[in-house]
Amino acid sequence: MNRAASDISAWLVEQEHKELLRFITCGSVDDGKSTLIGRLLYETKQIFDDQLAALETDSKRHGTQGEHIDFALLVDGLSAEREQGITIDVAYRFFSSNRRKFIVADTPGHEQYTRNMVTGASTADLAVLLVDARKGVLTQTRRHSYLAKLVGIRHFVVAVTKMDLVGYDEQVFEAIRSDFEAFAHSIGIEDWVAMPVSGRVGDNVIARSEATPWYNGPSLLEHLDTVPLDVTSDAAKPFRMPVQWVNRPNQDFRGFSGQIASGAIGPGAEIRVLPSGRVTRIARVVVRDGDLDEAVAGQSVTLTFADEIDCSRGDVIVAASDPPEAADQFEATLVWMDEQELLPGRGYWLKLGTQTVTATVQHPKYEVNVNTLEQLAAPTLSLNSIGVAQLATDREIVFEPYSVEGSSPNRALGGFILIDKLTNATVACGMLHFALRRALNIHRQHLDVSRETHAEIKGQKPAVLWFTGLSGAGKSTIANLVEQKLVARGRHTFLLDGDNVRHGLNRDLGFTEADRIENIRRVGEVARLMTDAGLIVLTAFISPFRAERHMVRRMVPEGEFYEIFIDTPLAEAEKRDAKGLYAKARAGELKNFTGIDSPYEAPEAPEIRIDTTKLTAEQAADLIVEELLSRR
Repeated sequence: MNRAASDISAWLVEQEHKELLRFITCGSVDDGKSTLIGRLLYETKQIFDDQLAALETDSKRHGTQGEHIDFALLVDGLSAEREQGITIDVAYRFFSSNRRKFIVADTPGHEQYTRNMVTGASTADLAVLLVDARKGVLTQTRRHSYLAKLVGIRHFVVAVTKMDLVGYDEQVFEAIRSDFEAFAHSIGIEDWVAMPVSGRVGDNVIARSEATPWYNGPSLLEHLDTVPLDVTSDAAKPFRMPVQWVNRPNQDFRGFSGQIASGAIGPGAEIRVLPSGRVTRIARVVVRDGDLDEAVAGQSVTLTFADEIDCSRGDVIVAASDPPEAADQFEATLVWMDEQELLPGRGYWLKLGTQTVTATVQHPKYEVNVNTLEQLAAPTLSLNSIGVAQLATDREIVFEPYSVEGSSPNRALGGFILIDKLTNATVACGMLHFALRRALNIHRQHLDVSRETHAEIKGQKPAVLWFTGLSGAGKSTIANLVEQKLVARGRHTFLLDGDNVRHGLNRDLGFTEADRIENIRRVGEVARLMTDAGLIVLTAFISPFRAERHMVRRMVPEGEFYEIFIDTPLAEAEKRDAKGLYAKARAGELKNFTGIDSPYEAPEAPEIRIDTTKLTAEQAADLIVEELLSRR
């Protein structure tokens, strides 16, 4: 091996053994985050000559620093960011010093991109909060501080930037430091340091600056190099590994792959697979280069078992003697990240580690005012809102509380995201607090008389015939006729009508989106219970939202739900306006009326579609009955 190759190999080995610190820069818009990171990259010699030449050219074309190099352009990669001089997306950069290597996430300052900041903070060890010396601590500074603390960051740097623009005034710095100190104390931030910096000039970024002789603390890089890292905290916790993949390359090998979230594991260790609870021992710990005697938190491995037991993606392999809880009802903190507000009662996908379930969120217990930390009453959560709410999942999930005093956060089994089922957009991130007591005390009771027995006694297969369509489409009329025809053929039925249900079971609900969702959820639960009794249940509800119709479909066994779309154009439905509801809605006397000022989401693939402009109610009922009986 020649000397150059030897030097490179030695350098790579050195880099491999350096500690890694992940940190974010955050704060309000235009506080100089990208400039500060660009200066760090420049001063630590992470920029190649051709990059520096391109930077000088781009600074003249897009820069905001006059004749000086605009270091922000090293990080602001999107064309929209360069044109506006702001950061929109999260930009990740790698650099290293003589002591450590770093991954820094430059997160946006605009309030509308707060969700991007949360993404960057979710894997960080330290947060650099930038505060413009001319503006002081702002609402966004407090919001980012609160969110960083919320997701488990324990080390903070308050970088008071642009000190060169205020003449390096010590009193300005001290006023900001004092302001942040009061806020930090109120939210429980204990490990933090404030420093005066200038990313444009380089003051106190790499070395202490002569321009601030009154400041005796470390430079930013000195602090990043020496801040203590609790690298052993996850390894000291009980063993946890969410299963990402069942590794089956051939008939002779079956392993379970994933990244170890906490603890250590080795051959012979007794483990438990949750949620099934089956116990076995580890036979092998396999990695690409062979078998290991021990693997620890952070390593990706494949585990093989001594016994053949069922285990699949979404299960969690844990220490047999110290398993986590499993539950289906929780209290959690939510950070709402979508422009469409939270709809309590709507089903969202909840992704926790490798587990994916349907979750519904109740009305928030409260929303947090990040300026005053007051707990405010809130019927829902909107973009960038932070609140606490209860949620329920459609089956038990394995979890641990996200935050435990004196310990690193349980991100793998305590942090989750909510995903809109229709758009697949991530609408919220959350941190689980605890399982609700009733979730731990309530268990499903085994019933000796099964739903199959009920159905057999009645000589039929249970079903839910879900009639949906606009008001005035003819749902109730056709559903009534269908029930009559089924009864005439000896079938056992029950009809749930929208208006009738609102006189009793759902009399407490209005017509907001949230109340409509709850209305359908309750009806779906009743319909499910009736199918357990072996009945054919007919429901006649507008049920305007696809998500709720899908929710009810999932409540009953596959093949038992029939979505029947009574397809009537809005103009035709208005002509039939026997109750005068459309006229009132057009006059503004009836709010949130479907088709007028509230949307109707037509079924995309209903089991049965009825065009009432071509069929009479009698013909439609005959068609539905024949279609139903032909499929059963």
